[in-house]
Amino acid sequence: IQHNPFVPTGLEPFIGLLPVLKESGTYAENVRMFQDGNYVFMHNIWKNAKPFGAEEMVAFDILRVDKNGKVAEHWDAMMPQTSPNASGRTLTDGATEITDLDKTEENKAKVKALFNTLINGSQEEVGKIVMETFTPNYKQHNPDAGDGLEAVFKAFGEQQWKMIKLHKVLGEGNFILSITEGSVKEKPAVFYDLLRFENGKAVEHWDVIQEIPSEGLAHNNGMFGF
Repeated sequence: IQHNPFVPTGLEPFIGLLPVLKESGTYAENVRMFQDGNYVFMHNIWKNAKPFGAEEMVAFDILRVDKNGKVAEHWDAMMPQTSPNASGRTLTDGATEITDLDKTEENKAKVKALFNTLINGSQEEVGKIVMETFTPNYKQHNPDAGDGLEAVFKAFGEQQWKMIKLHKVLGEGNFILSITEGSVKEKPAVFYDLLRFENGKAVEHWDVIQEIPSEGLAHNNGMFGF
């Protein structure tokens, strides 16, 4: 089952895509990989990736593995690689070590509460939970924001980001990934946000934001359906 909107669902169409990728020399460089039950989620850099839209793309990929150990479903979001942000950070650099495996569920609960409040809470409630969740000088990898809380509040206003539904939260230890539906400047979008926790607080953030297309779709599975 395929959720990339431009790749046909099913095994045979996927195999048919491989010669196109080979011709372009397209390959994935894995930066981070995590497991949550029967889900594996990855932070990848795709090189020679013109078939996907740009010479270099950054993606979050999620695979669901069935009871027979076979990949049964795939989700992703991709965006072109960008220059370092105002704090000199890229979309993928930063910490990679998985720690605090005993804190997985606790950290997932914090991310669920954060995004549900971002979606449904008042301005006062949003401000409170952001202050409770993040360290004041947390490290930011979004290309349009610098480090710290003030920068992200400013970026939310400038980019006109809006989130309307939290679809999934996956995690392993200190790394938690949320998948949210929303819009950017009133255009439907999917948000993949990865947070790294330390001593109960989010200390680092990465994301990929992709517009949800309505034309040229390879299937009707949508980009969610978890």
